Amino acid sequence: MSPGFAGNAPAVAAVDWGTTRMRVWLIDGGGKVLAERRGDDGLITAQQKGFSTILEGHLAAMAAPEALPVIICGMAGSRQGWLEAPYVTVPAPLSAILAGAARVPGQHRDVRIVPGLAQRRIDAPDVMRGEETQLAGAGLPAKGRQLVCMPGTHSKWVLVEDGAVAGFGTWPTGELFSVLAAHSILRHSLGEHPKPVTPSNPFFRNWCETALAEAGDVTSRLFSIRAAGLLQDLKADDAAACLSGLLIGGEIASASRRHGAGAEPVVLVASGALAALYQAALGLAGLEVRTVDADEAVRAGLIEAARENGMIARTGAAP
Repeated sequence: MSPGFAGNAPAVAAVDWGTTRMRVWLIDGGGKVLAERRGDDGLITAQQKGFSTILEGHLAAMAAPEALPVIICGMAGSRQGWLEAPYVTVPAPLSAILAGAARVPGQHRDVRIVPGLAQRRIDAPDVMRGEETQLAGAGLPAKGRQLVCMPGTHSKWVLVEDGAVAGFGTWPTGELFSVLAAHSILRHSLGEHPKPVTPSNPFFRNWCETALAEAGDVTSRLFSIRAAGLLQDLKADDAAACLSGLLIGGEIASASRRHGAGAEPVVLVASGALAALYQAALGLAGLEVRTVDADEAVRAGLIEAARENGMIARTGAAP
């Protein structure tokens, strides 16, 4: 047993390595979290300081054993990352995706990075990296059809059938909001620091309903936000709510049309304020929702990846 850990010793370190942030958990053999660290040393910082240096610094601060294996998901596996973990082409079973983690050479410990996913259709090429691990930890049933919404800077909508990713699409809703708010004529309407949008804001709800009713046609409505400020004294905070509602409503209308949202609940993998906005918007679209916390999902997915790569045993497995 490692010093500093009451009870079980850590069996694996699980790392979610994003563009600007990273999270590290020490996990015991039964999948229980023993320790956690978070930092602002994501991909951008690691490119300068070195991925191994940053990882080892976190592990040393957590008193992790020298030989502790590490499983990583996210941007550390991108082309600009530590090691490019090759994309797995969909359709593909989630278990096979996790089991294909790429090993980082030249390390004194076993360090592996979960691969991303590639959709190679000529009419809809797409990629994801990091969300595949959240999918694996979202508690999806082994059988049946599931439509999963994963909002963010680049929102992903994923169709999972019988435990395999059948296809997916990306809607850059968060990035569009940022670009339009800062670099378009709408910057005059939103101002520099609008308040965070809440799902109860009537402007958010009304403009979301408008986008849903118009089947996701948002471009023809964007300038109306500016016009409402000039003609109807629309305030900056409410203008931000209009833009948020319009873009999220447009995303939901477009994704539902493409992937065929049906009677089964949409699985929403999200946390915090973003989860609340999407819950409200999906409700306005008349869709039933099952929400999974995104932070919990990525951690559970990393634990499952550790199992698929033989770093920890499955519960109940024979010794």
